[in-house]
Amino acid sequence: MNDGSLPGVYVHVPFCRTKCPYCDFYSVTSPEMATVWLDAVGMEARHYGDLFARVDSVYIGGGTPSLLEDAILAGLLDRLRGEFALEPGSEVTIEINPGDASIDKLRFMKDLGVNRVSIGVQSFDERELRFLQRRHTAAQAEKTFEEARASGFDNVGVDLIYGFAGHDGKAWLHSLERVAALGPEHVSCYQMTIEAGTPFGRMHAEGTLGSLDEERQADLFLMASEFLEKNGYLHYEVSNYSLGKERRSRHNMKYWRHIPYLGLGPSAHSFHGNRRWWNVRSVEEYCRRIDRGGMPVEAAESLESEQLNLERLFLGFRTIDGVALASLAECENAGTLLDRLCKSGLVSIVDGRVVPTPRGFLVADSLPLLFDHS
Repeated sequence: MNDGSLPGVYVHVPFCRTKCPYCDFYSVTSPEMATVWLDAVGMEARHYGDLFARVDSVYIGGGTPSLLEDAILAGLLDRLRGEFALEPGSEVTIEINPGDASIDKLRFMKDLGVNRVSIGVQSFDERELRFLQRRHTAAQAEKTFEEARASGFDNVGVDLIYGFAGHDGKAWLHSLERVAALGPEHVSCYQMTIEAGTPFGRMHAEGTLGSLDEERQADLFLMASEFLEKNGYLHYEVSNYSLGKERRSRHNMKYWRHIPYLGLGPSAHSFHGNRRWWNVRSVEEYCRRIDRGGMPVEAAESLESEQLNLERLFLGFRTIDGVALASLAECENAGTLLDRLCKSGLVSIVDGRVVPTPRGFLVADSLPLLFDHS
């Protein structure tokens, strides 16, 4: 196994059977363009074959990648392997939706070289699943997990959502207990955010959907952190937990460590050196531009050194790697600030690094601003 310092590739699958009312990720509810999209992704990948020649992670997200027909999925991985050299031991992840991936589909994925699956469970409470308009039941979610195990996957992630209107500690604990009983290698607990333009966003603007106050959100966050850590999980990033450091999501770690990554597909983002760019948020326009010999980039930005340094602080304070003490040296009040943060229980100093505590994770986005000297 390598150390995860090589670039990674993300592929955005823009197809869903239905749209969840809280989701702001780009997708369409018809897969009729899947074949055209596949060819476009292959051509886009070819353009970046030299810049991202060697990679050690592939993450196929969406959307709902498990909706892809076997031939499309096989063609996608063939094209990626044709353009990029995947290092031995590379992490190859695909997101799946409970009920959409049969055991035969999971075995097919395993045979293709996928070695990690991420299951979008969101909740094990039937009432909450109906509220979130998920298409599966808690029983289907557990069955999908068991079938992933039966298919040979020894690296499985489960995603949960918390903090929506009416969410209470009893129901949240129930979902956490069900997760712990299954024992996935990775758990993600995402706080509900109400995004403008989504059905939930419109309902909230109209006053027909409430939201949970910050104090209750914080209580649920800390409940998850305490419970999962007691059950052997490492709280390694604000929203993510793993059974030991070796089971952290290698691909996602690239985002938090400023390691280059390439995003393929409509709305996908990329980062290399001091440059960030992102693709158009339309599968039709994405395919049209590539078919005409162009690139699907909607916009790009070049980051100055000060911007990169501040971004590294933002990313570092989101993980238990924290930030190096030396990186705060230019802040005149660093010593006083750190003393205050340590006494407040928000950070600790470990081996020359400033590491946030679970309570520090709650204010992770505010911590870098204290040390910003720009």
